[in-house]
This record gives sequence, structure tokens and C-alpha cells, in this order.
Amino acid sequence: MAKYMVLYSSTNDARELMAQASAEEMQASMQEWIRWKESLAASIGFEWGLPLQADSEITPTAVQASHSTVSGYATMEGEKDAITEALKTHPHLKRDGASIDMLEMLTMPGM
Repeated sequence: MAKYMVLYSSTNDARELMAQASAEEMQASMQEWIRWKESLAASIGFEWGLPLQADSEITPTAVQASHSTVSGYATMEGEKDAITEALKTHPHLKRDGASIDMLEMLTMPGM
């Protein structure tokens, strides 16, 4: 079974969205995410991540502001097609400018 890093991206600033949401809106949003997780097939593993806020882009010659749109992450384990289908209904995709990247986590030989 493959394991994937799931990156939530958005054109909206994660910190700003959370700061502007009321306690009721935050609770309703979390309930939507919880219901989505509970709807996953038993064959799919899911581990919650955290919201992320772009900060710095570091290269060998410079440190500058990051322009990344990644706004959160999670990990999932299972069959690629099943995970892909499940992610199509993820509540994150209801936001304008939202997308989800699925990155396979490869095993390191000899480790």
C-alpha cells in the first residue's frame, strides 16, 4: 500500500481565513472535515496534519518571502485510485482557489 503526503493549496491566506472566521464557522468547518474523514473506506488510512502559512523561501544564495500557496497537509495510505476518489469530495475543495496535491512518499532503499 502506498503512502501519500496530501497538500492543501489555496489562493486565500490560511492565517487570515482563520482569523476572520467566527467560532461557529470554525466549528462548522471542522465538523465537515470530520464527517469527510469518517466517510472514508476502511481501507484508507488518514492522519490529520495542520494548517500551514507560507513564510520563507531559502536558496543557497538568498532568503526571501515564500509565495507558496500550500495551506495545510495530511497523510493518507491506501490504493491510489481510492484515495484520489475520496479527495474529490474533500471539503477543502469548496473554497475558491483551492486544490489538493497528492505526493507519493517513497521508501528509501536500505533504511
